[in-house]
Amino acid sequence: MPVVELLVSAFLPVLLERLTSPELLRFLRQEGLYPRIKRWEEMFLMIQAVLGDAEEKQLTNPAVKLWLDDLRDLDYDVEDMLDEFATEAFARKLKMEEQQSQASMFRKFVPSRFCNWSLGAIKFSFRMRSKVKDVTSRFDQLCKLRQDLGLKVITSGGTSSDAAPQRPPTSSHRIEPAVYGRDEDKKQILEKVLNDVNFLVIPIVGMGGVGKTTLAREVFNDPDVGSFEVKAWVCVSDVDFNVTRISKSILENITGSSSGPNDLASVQNELKQKVTGKKFLLVLDDVWSIDYGSWEILLSPFKAGALAARMIVTTRHKEVASTVTLAGFHPLGVLSDEDCWSVFSMCAFETNEAIMAHHHMELIREKVIEMSQGLPLAAKTLGGLLRSKQIDEWLEILSSKLWDLSKNDRSGIPAALKLSYHHLPSHLKRCFAYCAIFPKDYIFEEEELVFLWMAEGLVHQSTGNKQPEDLGGDYFEDLLSRSLFQEPSNNDNRSNIVMHDLVHDLAQWAFGEINIRLDGELAANKQLRELNKVRYFSYTADYFDGKNKFAVFHEVGGFKGKSKDILADVSWSLHN
Repeated sequence: MPVVELLVSAFLPVLLERLTSPELLRFLRQEGLYPRIKRWEEMFLMIQAVLGDAEEKQLTNPAVKLWLDDLRDLDYDVEDMLDEFATEAFARKLKMEEQQSQASMFRKFVPSRFCNWSLGAIKFSFRMRSKVKDVTSRFDQLCKLRQDLGLKVITSGGTSSDAAPQRPPTSSHRIEPAVYGRDEDKKQILEKVLNDVNFLVIPIVGMGGVGKTTLAREVFNDPDVGSFEVKAWVCVSDVDFNVTRISKSILENITGSSSGPNDLASVQNELKQKVTGKKFLLVLDDVWSIDYGSWEILLSPFKAGALAARMIVTTRHKEVASTVTLAGFHPLGVLSDEDCWSVFSMCAFETNEAIMAHHHMELIREKVIEMSQGLPLAAKTLGGLLRSKQIDEWLEILSSKLWDLSKNDRSGIPAALKLSYHHLPSHLKRCFAYCAIFPKDYIFEEEELVFLWMAEGLVHQSTGNKQPEDLGGDYFEDLLSRSLFQEPSNNDNRSNIVMHDLVHDLAQWAFGEINIRLDGELAANKQLRELNKVRYFSYTADYFDGKNKFAVFHEVGGFKGKSKDILADVSWSLHN
C-alpha cells in the first residue's frame, strides 16, 4: 500500500493564524458566525495534538490514512472559505468607504452599516452559513473518529529544523565533491568517446538514481575530451521526444543564446553550420522514449557536418538504447557496499574521526547499505537526513516502518528517500511537495520559489524579526542541505538548481491526488477520475497551445458538465 505522507501538520498553523486575524474576526462577528468558527479553532487544536501519532499509525493502519486524507481535504476547504470571507470583507469595506465619501444628505442620516446590506451580501451570508454548518459537521465527525481510532497525544518525530549545508544533479556542471565506484565505467566510456571513428552513439542504461547523469557528467568534463571543439548537454526528460525542441536546445547550448530560429529546418541548418568540420560531443540526458524516424531526423545535421560526432544517451530503458544504436549499450549497475557507504559518509560526516566514534557504527553501516540498495542518490539523501540529527537518533530513524512497507511498494521510490521526506520538519513538508507542480528538470530560482511559497501561505510567520522572504530562503537552504535540491558545486549564482527525477517522483508521491500535471495525453490518467480532490493543476506551455488542449477535462467520466466548476477552484501554474 502506498503511503500518503502528512501535509496536514504544515497546514494547521497557517489556518490557526488566519482564524485569529482581527479583520477576519470582526467580519465573522458581524455575520453572526464567530461562535461556530471559534469551535473550529478548538477542534483544530484537538486534532493537531494527535497528528504525531496519526503520522506514525497511517503507515500500518489504512483507516488512519483515510482519516488523514479527509482531514487534508477539510483543511483545503476551510482555507478556501477563509479566502472567501476575507475577499467579501474587503469588498464591503471598499463599498462602505465609497458610500461614505458621497456627500449626500441621505448618507448623513442613514447609518453606514445599513448600506452594506445588499442583495448580494444577503445571498453570500446565506450560502456561507450553509457551508459553515457542513464544515462544522465534518469537524465533529473527524474528532469522533479520532477517538475511535485510538489516536493519542504524542510529540511527532522529525520536528527539528536543524540542518547543515551540502551539495548534489541535471546539467553538465560538476556537482559531487567526489564520485565513488565509477572509475572503470568512466574509463570504458572515455575509450569509446576517444575512439577514432566518424560517428558513434553511446547509450548508458541503468535504473533511476544509479548515477547515469553523474557518469555522463564526469566524461563530459574530463580533460581528455578537450579535443572536442563543440560540446552540448541537453536534458530531455520524460516528455515527448520533440525533435524541434531538442534541436533548438542543442543550438542554444552551443551558442549560449535563445534568440535563434524556431522552425526545425532553420534550426538544423544553423546546427550544421556550427559543427561542420569540427569534433562534436553531445549528451542527451534522461531519454525515456523515442522512435527511429525522429532519431534519424535529429542526427542529420551532425552526420552531414561534424568531422567526428559522439553522442552519449542516458536512459532507464533498453528499448531506447536499441533504437539509437545497434552497437550495444553500457549497463550501469548499483554501487558496491563499500562505495555506497563512502557516498553516505561524504554527506553525513564532517570528519573521518566521527565515523569511528560511535559504538553502534557497524550496525548503522549495515542499515544504511540495506536501505540505499546500491543507489548513490539514496545513500546521499540518507546522509543529508542523518547529518542534521544526533547520532544517537540514527538507529531509531533507520529502523523506521517505512523500510518494511517499501519492500512491497510499486512506486519505485527508494525507502531512503521516503524516510528523508517523513523526517522533514512539518513546515518543510508542504514546501517540498509543492514543487511537484513543476515539470521534471525544471531549473529552480530561489527567489521565484520562495515568493510562490509565500503566496500559498507556506512560509510561517517568524517569531523573530525575519522578513518572510528571508525565512523562505532558510526553507530553501534547508531542502538544499538535505539533497532534495541539487546545485553544481562550482556554481556560485545558483542558476542551475534542479531536482533529481526520483526526488521529483517523491514530491509527486507526497502531494498525492491533489496535484496533476497535463503532460502529453492525459485522458487515460486515473487521476482525472479524482478531479474532485485536485487542488493544483499545471502544464508545460507550448507555442501552438489552444483551447482543445484542455478538452480532456470535459470528457472525464462522472464530471461532464461539472469540470468548469471544479477547475475554477484549481490553482493553475504555467511553465514556458
